[in-house]
Amino acid sequence: MNESSDYGLWSLVIINSLVFIIFAFSFAKPQTPRDWRSFSAFSAFLVALFAEMYGYPLTIYLLAGWLQTYYPGVDFFSHDAGHLWHTLLGWKGDPHTDPLHMLSVVFIGGGFILLSAAWKVLYQAQRSHQLATTGPYAKIRHPQYDGFVLIMFGFLLQWPTLLTLLMFPVLVWMYVRLARSEERDAEAEFGEQWREYAARTPRFMPFSRG
Repeated sequence: MNESSDYGLWSLVIINSLVFIIFAFSFAKPQTPRDWRSFSAFSAFLVALFAEMYGYPLTIYLLAGWLQTYYPGVDFFSHDAGHLWHTLLGWKGDPHTDPLHMLSVVFIGGGFILLSAAWKVLYQAQRSHQLATTGPYAKIRHPQYDGFVLIMFGFLLQWPTLLTLLMFPVLVWMYVRLARSEERDAEAEFGEQWREYAARTPRFMPFSRG
């Protein structure tokens, strides 16, 4: 392993995890047990990501033999090479300026914007005991879950790890289950109003029928 201090920076793991988790908390503002489950899973994803990004590069260790075979001469224990898509695609230069990294910033920023916009609508709806149907909720039924997924996908574009790649589909599946549970509760509370809303509003993807 390269001992140049590219890894083992556990203070950065803690700082980055806290910054992004607190930032997300300020947008998502979990209140119910269901909210806390979704937020906790998202937080675990971030901790796992930053632990490999700055702490211990487990993915690099596990794939080191294969990587050195097909990419001889590349120091995979340098921080830049940890941007695996950049390295595997054979791109040169600073990985922080490559197209995938720029795209990841769009997904991450878009996810936080969606979380913020959704919370404002949901908060007002909950205070007035009404169904949230405006803003992002006019386009999709679960914009907050979409926001979490966009942020996680964005991070995978810039720093994929085996653990987060495995966690991602599990968390998406969990959010789908939580969404369906929320819908059952909403239908029980709002009845026909909910059914009419669900009939005209896609669950996760605008312009889809599901």
